[in-house]
Amino acid sequence: MKISSPLMLILFLLTTACAAPPATTMPVPPTLAPATVTEAHPGPELILMQAGYGTRGDWYEIYFTDPTSPYAAQQTGGPDLALAEAIDSARLSVDMAIYSLSSPRIRDALLRAHRRGVAVRLVMESDNRDRDAVQTLLNAGIPVLGDRREGLMHNKFVIIDHSEVWTGSMNFTTNGTYKDNNNLIRIRSVKIAQNFSQEFDEMFVQDKFGPDTLRATPNPVITVEGTRIETFFSPDDTPSARVEELLSQAQESIYFLAYSFTSDPLGEAIRLRGAQGVNIAGVMEAEQVGSNVGTEYDLFALDGLDVRLDGNQGQMHHKVIIIDRKIVITGSYNFSQSAETRNDENLLIIHSAEIARPFIEEFQRVFRQGLQ
Repeated sequence: MKISSPLMLILFLLTTACAAPPATTMPVPPTLAPATVTEAHPGPELILMQAGYGTRGDWYEIYFTDPTSPYAAQQTGGPDLALAEAIDSARLSVDMAIYSLSSPRIRDALLRAHRRGVAVRLVMESDNRDRDAVQTLLNAGIPVLGDRREGLMHNKFVIIDHSEVWTGSMNFTTNGTYKDNNNLIRIRSVKIAQNFSQEFDEMFVQDKFGPDTLRATPNPVITVEGTRIETFFSPDDTPSARVEELLSQAQESIYFLAYSFTSDPLGEAIRLRGAQGVNIAGVMEAEQVGSNVGTEYDLFALDGLDVRLDGNQGQMHHKVIIIDRKIVITGSYNFSQSAETRNDENLLIIHSAEIARPFIEEFQRVFRQGLQ
């Protein structure tokens, strides 16, 4: 190009400096490729927490404790805040079945609900009914029924306004929230709430615990916005057979986090799939491995499976199995004969790769901290 004057030269330089470079000189990074899909189909949203991790979808929320957080030592910023906030939003009822309760935030939320006229009822393990937090609830006039039997009332669930359920591995205690590895899932579904309400009433109203079963679960398999969810209560529904069936069908991977693992059928199913080429990895609570009779840990080790002892000074309290990165098994149910036949327990099987992702991330965090 011929530049005929100094003024034209200045204009030419300004124009070329501001012009966008050819598209071929700035390729889009591959990591940005999914952005268009995400905008078209919004995925889960991260929940910011100080002492934990959270993920939110259209009908669920998932929370994990984080004992390594500096806020955990201050006992603040954990999943108990989210549950307390949900109880604060209750307008009709709060039914809670909990093995142990000492969390001041959850205690105070229950008291506030009671004072504003919400029907609050609790069922719990009798051995833990004398804790200070529970006595405070009793003194306020909130009914708390103990199981009064040798087996454990080991459930951990809350039903709010007959429309949502909170469950998982987390006891509503300070240690459970801030020292132990735990999960808590919130599901907004009237049908899931019906399942848990029937189980709660079986204990609180009919005073039936353990093997004293009454009615079948009303909605054992439902679909929530395209996600299939199976609900089990033990001993009523003998969930071990279904878990074993799913393990035997694993094609790619089985990851597990197990506070207690003494179930021979489930251990054998995992070892068999490992022998057939399925990727097996797990973490087990070290204290339980050392004290349990018949732990599966030694058998996993003999088969050369990558199963580690946990590295948390507190308890690795999860009861989680993830199959083929798309099926999540979680709840209060330990993988043991007592959970299957004696204790009051609950277990969910969620068929969703979306929900499996945060559980896999939690598995990876705990696995990295584990001891080989």
